[in-house]
Amino acid sequence: MAHSTRRTGVVLFQLGGPDSLEAIEPFLFNLFCDPDIIDFPFARIGRKPLAKLISSTRARKVQHHYAAIGGCSPIRRFTEQQALALQRRLNESGMNARCFVAMRYWHPFTAEAIEQVRAAECDEVVLLPMYPQYSSTTTGSSLNEWRRRFHDELPVYCVEPFYRHHLYLDALAEKIEETLARFPHPGRPELVFSAHSVPVSVIEGGDPYQRQIEETVEMLMQRGGWSNRHRLCYQSKVGASKWLQPSLHKTLRTLAAEKVSEVCIVPISFVSDHVETLGEIDHEARHEAAALGIRQFEMMPGLNNSPKFISALADLVETAIGVNLERRERDVLVAAD
Repeated sequence: MAHSTRRTGVVLFQLGGPDSLEAIEPFLFNLFCDPDIIDFPFARIGRKPLAKLISSTRARKVQHHYAAIGGCSPIRRFTEQQALALQRRLNESGMNARCFVAMRYWHPFTAEAIEQVRAAECDEVVLLPMYPQYSSTTTGSSLNEWRRRFHDELPVYCVEPFYRHHLYLDALAEKIEETLARFPHPGRPELVFSAHSVPVSVIEGGDPYQRQIEETVEMLMQRGGWSNRHRLCYQSKVGASKWLQPSLHKTLRTLAAEKVSEVCIVPISFVSDHVETLGEIDHEARHEAAALGIRQFEMMPGLNNSPKFISALADLVETAIGVNLERRERDVLVAAD
């Protein structure tokens, strides 16, 4: 297929992660300085002191998670691998694409990605939040940062939440099948879907994240056709406020009390491995499960650069461009009338 002469920049958004143990505290400071994360009356005055307090306290608590996985987060490496695989797939389909990574709270920051888009002399930009389900604390925050910093006169299209996309669900189902195959009897383990928690106040404010997580689990169970029992829990709570429950820790205790001896954890809100999966689940939760008497504990690996997942991303990018081009053509026709 002949390649287009129009150059498309695709920006993959992720939260980011510290690239060393020393970077943990400044990474967390950036996170808790985000107005989409910490917002309260007079926040402009109190946000930075509060972020400093939380980040210094939290850094000490999570340092062992990063130490257990090599001293840094692998999320940049995995996201750059996804960007490279996506660029290759799009170019094979005839698009002249360049893919870039924009991390929200650590390098490469959104401003760095914008400079790369400009240097590549792109004619249009597609924004691709790597969060299947929408939350103002993830997708919303990344897009807000982009809008604050990018004012170039280029067409900009945005990929919508993709938790319903058939290839995304197929990619997840494939990973679950591979993980269940590690058990002597794949139909016996309890499937535990674990999603990153958010404050209940965010959900009460109209955020669709919890509903979309629940829909993802329901659609995935229907797609996989597994007879295994399953349940949903949440992880990575920060602070004393009320967050979505039950927690992963509480769920493990409940499973142990119910004499469940085989558990398959499915990180349902993540598309790559990082500290929440490799540290919190595969290290901390694994040891906790063993201490509780759970005989076999397996975690589904991240989608990372799964071919099915990369195909899903390519389809999402192509659809976003196609839908917006159709809309622009329709607007031109209406204006002409």
